[in-house]
Amino acid sequence: MRTRRHAFITTVTVLGAVMMMILGAWCRFAPASFAQWANWPNHEHFLHDAGVFQIGIGLMMLAALWWGDVLAVVLAGFAVTNILHAINHMLDTGGGRPSDGWSLLTVSAIAAVALAARMRSLRRSTTRTEI
Repeated sequence: MRTRRHAFITTVTVLGAVMMMILGAWCRFAPASFAQWANWPNHEHFLHDAGVFQIGIGLMMLAALWWGDVLAVVLAGFAVTNILHAINHMLDTGGGRPSDGWSLLTVSAIAAVALAARMRSLRRSTTRTEI
């Protein structure tokens, strides 16, 4: 019974992640088409941002299956999603201020350093427990 429950949870998580990443990619790379389908206004930068946030949710769902540590999943998801968000701000001329991309990248770098510290902390606690 436990194996069946685990398989169900894993399947739903993977399907949800794939759905989020497909819709997110559609929204990011074909915003006009997605806007028409979703009956949303065709605001390219907003749709690009919505797309990368959906992709980020999908990636975090998959990461949660791989890593058991919630904080590592959240930090990794935040860093990756924020990097994609920064790229949007660097490529799109119709969204935000010129400095937004660099500000977002700076925050992403800080999150990546925090993730590295978290992973190092987890490795240390694992080796101490095993000894």
